[in-house]
Amino acid sequence: MLTRLVQISRPVLWVNTIGTTVIAMWLVGDLWRWEIVPLLLWVTLPFNLLIYGVNDIFDQETDARNARKGGLEGARILGSETRAIVLGVVLTNAPFVAYFLATLPAAALAWIAAYMVIFIFYSAPPLRFKARRYLDSLSNAAYAFPLVFVPLALGESPVWATAIGLMAWSVAKHTYDAVQDIDEDRAAGIQTTAVHLGARGAVVWSGAWWALSTVGFALINWPVAVVNALIAGWLVGSLGRSPTPMTARRMYRYSIAFPYVAGSVAGAQLVAVFLLKELL
Repeated sequence: MLTRLVQISRPVLWVNTIGTTVIAMWLVGDLWRWEIVPLLLWVTLPFNLLIYGVNDIFDQETDARNARKGGLEGARILGSETRAIVLGVVLTNAPFVAYFLATLPAAALAWIAAYMVIFIFYSAPPLRFKARRYLDSLSNAAYAFPLVFVPLALGESPVWATAIGLMAWSVAKHTYDAVQDIDEDRAAGIQTTAVHLGARGAVVWSGAWWALSTVGFALINWPVAVVNALIAGWLVGSLGRSPTPMTARRMYRYSIAFPYVAGSVAGAQLVAVFLLKELL
């Protein structure tokens, strides 16, 4: 069952939570802090199981018709697994939540609470953001919340330009990736931003948000901004030339690689700065 829960948590996407948490620590000026360990452990299996376990429970109908489910891009669960998934989410997350309540300042707790609530109700009724146009995309700004609550948990101030830039980036990527599911979502009556705008409109929407993210990153680090603009421009241009779900599905592998590449550029620079400080 543990192996199954790990599969449901989509390890290939853990970079979105782990990477953001690590970058947040580096942005406060430290290569490593032991205080980060509880937060770092939480954003591995526990929090990703919360995101994707809840999603799989409430998306069983559409996932059953989605050919890309059942592998790295998301599990296809059975109704009989629902109870085990709920139990897994509670048992893995509750100890961390209890620890955070006892040790972290109120400001950090507020952002952590928002982080959890938004991802739960992205999929769960009655809010179910994923079935509400624009809210499905905008709610994914929560992926950037570690850039806010990690510094606050460590007694530091967030780097707001980076946090807002990543929020915009996450909004863009959600709609871009959702283009591949337009046909399945439309058949299920789910009105996502991608369904509402269509593939061509989603290209414009994603491009605008990625442009905003580039501005935010440029205020902090030009190399990251340039890499972001180049990759985003290529993704948007490729889909714009052939705005269909099939094209989006073909581009998805590159979209998954996007945060790995951009995060590596940012991380390598930050680590280099710390090493130079030690040498000098």
